Amino acid sequence: MAEPAEVERLTIRAWPIKQFRIGSDETRFGSLEFAGGLEMTSRDRDFGALSAFRFLEPGTRFVGVADTGFWFFGTVARDETGRPTGFENFTMQQMVDDDGDVIGEKWNTDAEGLAVRDGIATVGFEREHRVSEFRLAPEDMKAPLRDVDFLVPAHELRRNRGFETITFAHPHGIHEGARVVVSEKSLDTKGNIFAAIIEGPARGVFTVARRGEFDITDGAFLPDGDLLLLERSYSVGKGVGLRLRRIYGESIMPGELADGPILMEADMGYQIDNMEGMDVWRRDDGALMVSLVSDDNHSLLQRNLYLEFILHED
Repeated sequence: MAEPAEVERLTIRAWPIKQFRIGSDETRFGSLEFAGGLEMTSRDRDFGALSAFRFLEPGTRFVGVADTGFWFFGTVARDETGRPTGFENFTMQQMVDDDGDVIGEKWNTDAEGLAVRDGIATVGFEREHRVSEFRLAPEDMKAPLRDVDFLVPAHELRRNRGFETITFAHPHGIHEGARVVVSEKSLDTKGNIFAAIIEGPARGVFTVARRGEFDITDGAFLPDGDLLLLERSYSVGKGVGLRLRRIYGESIMPGELADGPILMEADMGYQIDNMEGMDVWRRDDGALMVSLVSDDNHSLLQRNLYLEFILHED
């Protein structure tokens, strides 16, 4: 008989990343300014596979999901200048079914996207495609409260290319705080990426223009109503690539093709890995921050990274 999920308390070792571009003291990369980063490990074998995260308090407490079927919670520790120094109070807990038993099967707990509002976490799952709501309880996460209609026809979602992005629009913008979902690489007949506004006055399916060989791994709305997307590429010859693209908010409408400018690209000459999670938040001094986290796939050849940037609006 399966056992209930225990909350594991992990010790995370972290090393600072002082240069984003390897061998260069340059800090400005397009619209983004590198503000610090971490490389992390743990002796606990469950640490890693970090797919998505959101801050519960700007720049400090966070919640996340791993694509191995775990929740994780923690706090970003900082030095006197505000630069990140490590993850503290870090816990992990396996996802459970309606009976409170650990689910375990990868195909049923491949959590990839996460959004949080009013004490409810909305999670996007691949393979067994669904979008589910959970009540946030860091001391003991329970089974989902309900599944949410994601509008995109299920047969259009590719097996391992489902919803990597779940995010809430700005409450005072044109989408009035609606939840928006974007798939990683589920393409329509024109080669564009399926997405949907799953609630609110503009409810409906739209697509995002696919540019090059990049796939979408996360997204977050900016204060002006635009959607910032995190994108990743991979090839044997070039390794991994990272891209941040700003999608115009007014192009996110049912039946429309959403697109916008590329803000930054990085390759293996930069401190990146398989970047999968992102959040946007305000620093105490008013700076608009973008935080990224990587999924190491529990591979000895990959790393768990946390990166921070200031997004300049000039």
